[in-house]
Amino acid sequence: MTTIKPGAGTEPVPPGIAQRPTRVRWKIFLLLLLLVTINYVDRGSISVALPLIKDEFGLSPETTGLVLSAFFWTYALMQIPGGWLVDKLGPRKVVTGSCVGWGIATGLTAGATGIKSLVALRGLLGVSEAPIMPAGGKLNAIWMPWRERGRGAVVLDAGAPLGAAVGGIAIAGLIGATGGWRPAFVVAGAVTVLIGLLAWWYIRDMPRRHPHTNDAEAELIETSHAEEDAQAPAATGRKGLLPYLRFRSFWAMCFAWMGFNGVFYGLLTWGPIYLAETKGFNLATIGWSTFVIFGAGFVGEIAGGFLADYLRSRGLGSNKVLRTLLGGAGVLVIVALLAVRAIPDPVSAVALLASVLFFLRWVGLMWSVPSILGGRDSAGVLGGAMNFSGNIAGIVTPMVVGLIVGATGGDYGPALLYFVGAGVLMTVSVVTLDYSRRLPA
Repeated sequence: MTTIKPGAGTEPVPPGIAQRPTRVRWKIFLLLLLLVTINYVDRGSISVALPLIKDEFGLSPETTGLVLSAFFWTYALMQIPGGWLVDKLGPRKVVTGSCVGWGIATGLTAGATGIKSLVALRGLLGVSEAPIMPAGGKLNAIWMPWRERGRGAVVLDAGAPLGAAVGGIAIAGLIGATGGWRPAFVVAGAVTVLIGLLAWWYIRDMPRRHPHTNDAEAELIETSHAEEDAQAPAATGRKGLLPYLRFRSFWAMCFAWMGFNGVFYGLLTWGPIYLAETKGFNLATIGWSTFVIFGAGFVGEIAGGFLADYLRSRGLGSNKVLRTLLGGAGVLVIVALLAVRAIPDPVSAVALLASVLFFLRWVGLMWSVPSILGGRDSAGVLGGAMNFSGNIAGIVTPMVVGLIVGATGGDYGPALLYFVGAGVLMTVSVVTLDYSRRLPA
């Protein structure tokens, strides 16, 4: 295995190129930011509408946890198949199909008549949303020079906190404007389908296939990829996921994302109803509080990505930069979660949760890891494996929190300790992973 050396802050233009490179790659990633934002608006819409849905269907805390986890069962199970499809069919087809599919599923959720149909439709949403993040990881490997992949990863993943932030206001506003949660879901689904068609129009699987990419940008990307490939170990010819299972870094990647999602999905699914039941927030206050909390996560994620690439441009190695930034962020997340449990004041709770999200989302840099460990050929399936592991936490966390809240008579304090445990798993894993080497699978 050969170490990838840190390089300059910006990708050097290869000799002989006179024209200025276009920036199509960044436009694609801004489109991916929009797609992932809408992805999280749609998946998180049920949490914002949950006080209304809970009253309409008479859901207990335990049943509420089941409904919230239904999405993650199918979403997790489709991660590795979705990543395989991305490597097989290319990201353009998969992104479009995924986006149109989850838009339809969101709209159909408006027709839920009870717990069974609600669970089934949430499961359908999970199936259709599953390939979007592995496809984003694949596009990061294909389109980004390796020195820019930290920023590419966080632009992609920043849609998660941004979607959670604006989703609270957007869905609450739609509910108010349309008179109920059902028509709000129809409108959200229709918008998603239109964005899926936009993705098909603009995304391409290779830089040279894009009509707006000039030769300078294509050669810039290809030169970086050739440099990266020259330093990588020789390929063994084996394809798929199995060759990677023997490496510590593969498992560290998976457990880091599992711990990360244990915190993030816990706050995404139970955060709104926690604020309603323990702090007395109404729907409008929930929407704005969610915006503050998850908006801080968006700002933190972008800041973390740019900081990581800046430090590497100053000559620091990938391991030193990422282990320091992500490990430090993990410690701060744990401290802030413990403070939320200790301080009952509503305003302080929102401020502390915003701090949790600000530092937690630095770990979005993990979306650069599949391309680091597996290169362009295996970035899809490794991204699927990472996201599968993370979404095991998505399955378990809503149900565990529901069981804890139900068993303690509405006490959310023990649930916060569960989030602390997930933060510890994340922190230990991010400082164990080797970010400097491609695995010789």
